[in-house]
Amino acid sequence: MTVKRVLVVDDAEADRLNLEQIVVENGVSVSSAANGREAIEKARSDRPDLIFLDILMPEMDGFETCRLLQGDEHTRDIPVVIVSSKPNKADRIWALEQGASGYITKPYTASDIQGALAQYH
Repeated sequence: MTVKRVLVVDDAEADRLNLEQIVVENGVSVSSAANGREAIEKARSDRPDLIFLDILMPEMDGFETCRLLQGDEHTRDIPVVIVSSKPNKADRIWALEQGASGYITKPYTASDIQGALAQYH
């Protein structure tokens, strides 16, 4: 699978914009969402090839968002990579149990994101 479209989900605008910039610089189209509910709607309508998803967000956290995306027949095949400031092993394990395909800890580098993009190329 070649990654052509990515959905970036983060409630912090600066983090979202930084991640979007890295994705675009790698020749990939990007859309974004500021919370879990918006992420689910955009994933269904935009059908991205990959989702970068924060955990700590208002309304619906990333764990619940990931679980709902993976449980939906329209979005379950979209890989979800968690990008979070939560470095704990328990959070990583819980994210994988919710259906995440990967986990990147903030602060991340451009090469961390490039590595995730390359993994799904």
